[in-house]
Amino acid sequence: MSAPRAPAGTFAALVRTARLGRPVSGRLALAILAGVAATGAAIGLTATSAWLISRAAERPPVLYLMVAITGVRFFGVSRGALRYAERLTAHDAAFRVLARLRSDAYARLERLAPAGLAEFRSGDLLARLVDDIDGLADLWLRLLIPYFVVGISALATVVAIWLLVPAAALVLAVSLAFAAFGIPACTILVARRGESQVAETRGELASATLELLAGAPELLVAGATESCLANVASIDGRLAAAESRTAAGAGLGTLLSALASGGAVWLSLIAGIAAVRTGTLGGVALAVVVLVPIALHEAVSALVPAAQHLPGLAAMARRVAEIESRSDPVVEPASPAPVPHGPYGLRSRNLRARYRPDLPDALCLPDFDLAPGGRLLVTGPSGSGKSTLAAVLVRFLDPSAGSIELVGADHAVELRHLAGNDLRSVICLCAQDPHIFDNSIGENVRLARPGATNDEIREALSAAQLAAWIATLPEGLATLVGERGAFLSAGQRQRLSLARALLANAPVIVFDEPTEHLDEATAAALTADLLAATSGRTVIMITHRAELIGATGWDARIDLAPPGSD
Repeated sequence: MSAPRAPAGTFAALVRTARLGRPVSGRLALAILAGVAATGAAIGLTATSAWLISRAAERPPVLYLMVAITGVRFFGVSRGALRYAERLTAHDAAFRVLARLRSDAYARLERLAPAGLAEFRSGDLLARLVDDIDGLADLWLRLLIPYFVVGISALATVVAIWLLVPAAALVLAVSLAFAAFGIPACTILVARRGESQVAETRGELASATLELLAGAPELLVAGATESCLANVASIDGRLAAAESRTAAGAGLGTLLSALASGGAVWLSLIAGIAAVRTGTLGGVALAVVVLVPIALHEAVSALVPAAQHLPGLAAMARRVAEIESRSDPVVEPASPAPVPHGPYGLRSRNLRARYRPDLPDALCLPDFDLAPGGRLLVTGPSGSGKSTLAAVLVRFLDPSAGSIELVGADHAVELRHLAGNDLRSVICLCAQDPHIFDNSIGENVRLARPGATNDEIREALSAAQLAAWIATLPEGLATLVGERGAFLSAGQRQRLSLARALLANAPVIVFDEPTEHLDEATAAALTADLLAATSGRTVIMITHRAELIGATGWDARIDLAPPGSD
């Protein structure tokens, strides 16, 4: 898959990210102040040392040099201390901004999950949350703060040189402007394509690597390992090429910075000699005029690689902002309606649902009424909206049209008017592919009710027909199940999910393809166990294998067809 092109609002995302620093503006100002002082100390050290060497060549009494000697010591010590203070304060401010940015991103993901995350590949999403957000620290550490520091320091230095030799000050100002803006512009033109592609390609590489590792057993069986490795190698090659273009820009920037610094020294020397000849500048001060540009250009040279990364930073900001820009699949009500008293039924009228406003309907549901304790069978081929219905029932996705109501003993309320957590305390979903955590059996079940005792967990497992199997395990409930339940069979994972639902004691249970990937005999046995364990509760069974449960009595049945198939 080729990397997507950056949208027009890429740099707008960078500006919005920079504005996140407003709450720590005081710390950023302190970092800038410390940076200006550190740069001033470095320039003062160079100027004082130049004056000291030149004056010492005239062999004056040593007492004439004591102030300069003390100044060299002071500037040398203070430069290190002030630079440390700048780094400490700047990193503290940047990490506070990143903490807020990462917290906002996770909060956004919580609102998007699970229906709103379908367009993100897991490896790429991980790269956005880790690499891209971490990389945005450079926006403050290597770009904004250094530019403020150098700008203030350069202005003060140019004014000081102007008082000595106006022509040298003009040379210094022009060379600094070229080094601070002209050279970065040149390097950005050379490395722009590489920088903008690095973040995208890194995310693509993370996704491909994760998929390769996750699907390794299937790839080995199918003999497709070599092709997948070749795909990863191809992406890695594109990443290396992008980083190579970035390195070429960095090399060009280093060359131009050296030329700018050397040119400033030579031209300042020419201007200074002319001033000495006219008597407007002392011979000792000539060394100061010549050597100060070196110290200032050393500070400015750090801006070149930082500015070169501007397209990359903009791409990172845009990738993080894309998470925020996704529309909510579910809008929580400002004033949630109270949950009616049970028992509970369901009622649907003209229900439609889609995953994004610009996409067609994924679900067109016929009207139905399900009484409390009733059992509804929903069948249909792939693409007919069965899993979309499950998402709507637990408010992972809101309807795009029509309504679906939770009917209680005292009143009925539309699902979209209930808070998501309140609704899910009433309606529990046993997903088609339940996530099993890399933990023990007991802790996986206890997830449904954290305060549950071991006896309550065993009771739920017994109702899910897992008690006999657990009795054969040496460690019982403490038995580890492996990553994503690797040590369990498909049927055991489904029964473990059922045990969670039973432990949660939800009065309405939705089963989404509970017999998927099972043979007919196992599917029939699991279905019978599911229905027996949920006796007296309202049950919605979503499946494409209606032939396995045709003999079971159902209160209602809906056969879904793919939207637009009529």
